[in-house]
Amino acid sequence: MRPAQLMTVLEREFNSTREGHHTPVMLWGPPGVGKSQMVAQVGAKHQVPVIDIRLSQMEPSDLRGIPFRNNDRVEWAIPALLPDEQRHGMRGILFLDEINAAPPAVSAAAYQLILDRRLGEYQVPGGWAIFAAGNRQGDRGVTYSMPAPLANRFSHFEVETNLDDWVMWAYRNNIDERIIAFLRFRPELLFDFDPAHNPVAFPSPRSWEFAHRGLYKFIDHPQLLQGTLQACVGPAAGIELHAFVNSLDEMPDLDAIIAGEEASVPEEIDLQYAVAAALVGRAIRAQETPDSSAVIGHILDYAGRFPQREMGVMLVSDMHRAIGNPVFEVPQFANWAKAISDVMLFE
Repeated sequence: MRPAQLMTVLEREFNSTREGHHTPVMLWGPPGVGKSQMVAQVGAKHQVPVIDIRLSQMEPSDLRGIPFRNNDRVEWAIPALLPDEQRHGMRGILFLDEINAAPPAVSAAAYQLILDRRLGEYQVPGGWAIFAAGNRQGDRGVTYSMPAPLANRFSHFEVETNLDDWVMWAYRNNIDERIIAFLRFRPELLFDFDPAHNPVAFPSPRSWEFAHRGLYKFIDHPQLLQGTLQACVGPAAGIELHAFVNSLDEMPDLDAIIAGEEASVPEEIDLQYAVAAALVGRAIRAQETPDSSAVIGHILDYAGRFPQREMGVMLVSDMHRAIGNPVFEVPQFANWAKAISDVMLFE
């Protein structure tokens, strides 16, 4: 399932705790596709704590607690890491990451916690959602086969990578527009992981974020930049990204486009992707300024000049995902839409 769809699932499951019909959710997927980040985003949106428990690093007693004598009885000390209304709040997310990397004895200790929302005398607060994540067995991660009793305590979703969803996230999180443009140009490199070859560095949504950081840190060290990018996304993808970044000196004058002045459209397809990504970034930065409508209008004028109209459609679609309905509110939108009316838009 696409990340945008899964975000809706997680949102609904988090909100369902209020009505008492929450179902624990298990996210499956290869490393680096954003499983943990999606859970963190739900927590941040609702401004609630996310307690991230890595079961692979635990012993059964870490969950169950340790016994102690109370007069003539033995009781169990509740681990401080479990959600508590007084310390953590009435609402939140209990996230069991790497759950299928936990030894069977630890998984067994989690059975009651996940389905019954309790562990001995401990009770998970009613407003807390339970989410979990793990790598698939074929992904060369450290995993155990999930026991049927544990698997039957979750609803299961597999995380798919989707470029449009990643691009929307990238613009919202200020990822370098050169990275976005490169992946629009080479979409198959958003995620390229072959577990049979056991790569150390490989392209993934997570590692492209690392490449974004590398560009900022080493753009003024040309002798180090290529090696840094290869260290983030792998040898082949790093070389391609480095060459792509170096070719951007030939881009047209973006300030002229934003100002509505005459500016050429590059013939090279990679530069067209770069221009499109850069213009979406300019539209985002123009928001909440008096010139916002003019900037959007001039970008729409330019979008209509691409030789391949699909390129203009991609530009406008990305701009709409990034800034929303203001794209529709400028006069130039009607003219642009009429000019590409025979080009089908897919979401």
